[in-house]
Amino acid sequence: MKVKILTVLFVASLALSACSSPSSTSATTQAEPQTLVVMTHDSFAASQSVISEFETANNAKIQFIASGDAGTALNKAILAKDNPFADVFYGVDNTFLSRAITENIFQPYSSPVLSEIPGQYKLDPTDSALPVDWGDVCLNYDKVYFAVHNLLPPQNLEDLLKPEYKNLLVVENAATSSPGLAFLLATIGHFGTDKYLDYWRGLVANNVLVVNDWETAYYTNFSRWGGDRPIVVSYNSSPAFEVIGSKTPVTAPETGVVTGDGSCFRQIEFVGILRGTKNLDLAQKWVDFMLSKTFQEDMPEQMYVFPVNQNTKLNDTFQKFLVTPAHPAYVSPEDIAANREAWINAWTETVLK
Repeated sequence: MKVKILTVLFVASLALSACSSPSSTSATTQAEPQTLVVMTHDSFAASQSVISEFETANNAKIQFIASGDAGTALNKAILAKDNPFADVFYGVDNTFLSRAITENIFQPYSSPVLSEIPGQYKLDPTDSALPVDWGDVCLNYDKVYFAVHNLLPPQNLEDLLKPEYKNLLVVENAATSSPGLAFLLATIGHFGTDKYLDYWRGLVANNVLVVNDWETAYYTNFSRWGGDRPIVVSYNSSPAFEVIGSKTPVTAPETGVVTGDGSCFRQIEFVGILRGTKNLDLAQKWVDFMLSKTFQEDMPEQMYVFPVNQNTKLNDTFQKFLVTPAHPAYVSPEDIAANREAWINAWTETVLK
């Protein structure tokens, strides 16, 4: 009898084991990674190790879509807002922010990491667009060119109107490029709304070159990288970029920055979750990650912008060669929102036609 009972129990246990085995296996099989589509401007960059850290932690796959300069990318996001092709958009800055808000392309998300970001960077009270980085848009110049030609580099915006700087300047289109618009705003902030167009007429007379985006201006036209224009609208982080990003050891940068009063404009870039996303939870996690210490400390050496998270630490070399203007030009977000399109149209009529 005892043998019969043990036999029955053994057979029963085998049956239970057979029944439970498939479900146990399926429970331990990892689900397919969820894909999150992140729309960016063309200058976006991040270390693969940092991206992989997020993907591993969240069983996710991040697909980045480079969509042109910030203005162009925003136009694409607006055109697709009823049927968005991405979940998240990074790269709209304070010069285009009000347009993104007016077009209602983002849905609000009050990330818990916002508590680590100073209020000066939080320009959207609805938390639809969350600050990620900042930098000063400034004139850069090729030190070697000016030394070889025995010419002093410009010290301020006014210098660019002098005959010795004719044919030397390349700028980005204010209608399509965020640094281009930032430079236009610097001239408005410095000269005022009644005189900035006169200044631009002077630049046209001095044969300023206008190109569509920063990449073209910096890597194609700027003489430091093989072009024929030794002055370019770029960023105050360019000297640090040269030293840190060089494939061969560099002790001092060959690019200088013009920091005269009113010659630079502070740019803040934002990230937002696009309305209509089907991946809201993962999108929120990605936004949290972009604001976190891990991503923020990687960002300066990838995009040469500065973190907004107050708990991050800059690379020592980055700090050493950082050039910060004491008195950048200022135009309030309210004035930008009210006048941006009119200013761009007036600039286009004056400079491009």
